[in-house]
Amino acid sequence: MITSRKMNDQAIMKALSLHQPWASMIAMGSKTIETRTWPTRYRGELLIASTKKPEIPGRLCGFGLCVVNLVNCRKMILSDEAAARCAWSDGLWAWVLSEIREIQPFRVRGQQGLYEVEI
Repeated sequence: MITSRKMNDQAIMKALSLHQPWASMIAMGSKTIETRTWPTRYRGELLIASTKKPEIPGRLCGFGLCVVNLVNCRKMILSDEAAARCAWSDGLWAWVLSEIREIQPFRVRGQQGLYEVEI
């Protein structure tokens, strides 16, 4: 069940945009940690959207792809590399994702940082 809040009779959900192929890796469950240079206090359901550019053949770009549960945000550690699908780097934050659920993809106008979308 996807939880959201209502605003002017529209369901609103927090979202995060990622470049491809990382957005699809999360949707497929092969990437369970997203790394950022900034932390967040937000916890809960989060729509993962792919950025519109760069366009990558065979990948949906500019779409909401899945819903995850953001369960933790902490400093990245060396053992996070496999789940994050990237190398450890000092200063990165590990956004720990669980309960990854694919959805019917829909167009999303992405933004930087955490943002809200109508669902």
